[in-house]
Amino acid sequence: MEKNRRLDEAALRRLLEREQTGPEALVLRLAWLEGLTREEIAGLTWDQVSFLDGRLELPDRMVPLEGEVRALLWKLQEAREEWEEPRDPHVLLSARERRPMRLESISRLARQALDRGGLRGVRLLDLRYDWIIRCLDRMDWPEAARISGVEVATLQLRFSASAPARKAPKAPAAPVDEFKLWKLLQAERNTAAGLAMWLSWQMGLQAQEITALTWKDVDFQEGVLRLPDREASMTSAVRRLLEEEYRRRAPSEDPHVLLTERSRRPMDLPRLSRLTRAALIRGGLERLTLRDLKRDDARDLEDERILQRALEEGFVSRGDVSELLGFSKTATYARLRRLTEHGRLVRVGAKYYLPGTVVPPERHRETIVSYLAQAGFAYRQDIADLLHIQPKQCTLVLRRLVEEGTLVQIGQKYFLPQQEERKVE
Repeated sequence: MEKNRRLDEAALRRLLEREQTGPEALVLRLAWLEGLTREEIAGLTWDQVSFLDGRLELPDRMVPLEGEVRALLWKLQEAREEWEEPRDPHVLLSARERRPMRLESISRLARQALDRGGLRGVRLLDLRYDWIIRCLDRMDWPEAARISGVEVATLQLRFSASAPARKAPKAPAAPVDEFKLWKLLQAERNTAAGLAMWLSWQMGLQAQEITALTWKDVDFQEGVLRLPDREASMTSAVRRLLEEEYRRRAPSEDPHVLLTERSRRPMDLPRLSRLTRAALIRGGLERLTLRDLKRDDARDLEDERILQRALEEGFVSRGDVSELLGFSKTATYARLRRLTEHGRLVRVGAKYYLPGTVVPPERHRETIVSYLAQAGFAYRQDIADLLHIQPKQCTLVLRRLVEEGTLVQIGQKYFLPQQEERKVE
């Protein structure tokens, strides 16, 4: 059929009305209403179907779950629960063998159903393309890229003619959202894409340098990467990741730092681009490429030293940072404020902690009230341990809550007001 021509929506709706049960009904809906590829349909498992959140959680993207698809999947899951154990985790199974359906079988089912509906010449892939076009009717390029898993540039090249309302000049490169990037790097730290992003973001390596890097170029003793034209000092985070990766390697494996997951061969540029692209989309950074992460200024290295100190000591103060980097009081405050605004540090009083190591200030009240509702009363040290902060900081928190009437203090104990009243009665 004509490339990216819009399909006959009325004919497809009539076809879906007829195809209410069986694997054909599911295949057609997953392709046309959810935009899944043939490979994604074959590989879809029940743990990727989130009924609670109303989405399909694919490896490189999240796709909203349409109502009729959700209903069909729910009904299918209920039927599967009656099967004897063990049950295959795949959603689409062959009727006879109850095994994952082959790609060729999926294509054949779709083609036969489309032919019955008078849609001859329409391929399974055309259903996904039509889904993308419909997405572009109601959302911008970056959002369509995020849920389709296709780069913005590729979408514009392939679908601009089919979605003229969304045709626009290429937007300038967006600034890096350091908070989202930091969370993504933590989530991907044990993957090839994650290691590549760390090397680009913190070490300034280009993609060609990353794929060419071998273990003989990594000098753990001196803490440097010996590249053909320069030496680059490793940050502590990159060094830890490389050490972890090196320990996982078998002595007989290829000496390149980045290897493909299955064949264990050196990673080439196209594959690395696809992997990092998928990871960036998962992290909500669909506007970025690996090239955009390359950073050379000293500020990032300084940030890394601050975060490393917080990791080692449990927290940092303004005095710690001023002494560590030789900053003035004003410069120290500005740097810590930026790290806090980006979510890389959490401020509690005069101390700064890594996210996840303390209860953030906006949750102090609810956390303490919930604890006292169960425990009845608490001492200051109990609350300090609950919030994972220092006792002196805890004193300020408790004093404020007492002054506003949220807590009542009797001696060294703290109560909720209603608990204290019951105690007196």
